[in-house]
Amino acid sequence: MRDRYGVPLVKSITGKNVQEILKPGQQAGALPEDLTALLKKADDLRRHLEKNRKDHVNKRSLAMIESKIHRLVKYYRVRGQLRPEWQYKHVVASVA
Repeated sequence: MRDRYGVPLVKSITGKNVQEILKPGQQAGALPEDLTALLKKADDLRRHLEKNRKDHVNKRSLAMIESKIHRLVKYYRVRGQLRPEWQYKHVVASVA
């Protein structure tokens, strides 16, 4: 509803958030949505830096994004939404 119809707050209409709606039908991804978006952003930025090695601003941006990824992984492990052995590796992330 949020992406297709432009409804800004799904929870106010249904009483559930998007992940709670998708989980019973097995339509939710294996990773949380915000973590998946950060992994994609980091992968795109890493590919950009392979072509543009002197782009120092985006090198810092990549470091900041990877820091966010590590913090989110720690948070989701504590909440039990991510396996304890799951680790972020940029080589694995670019394949996924």
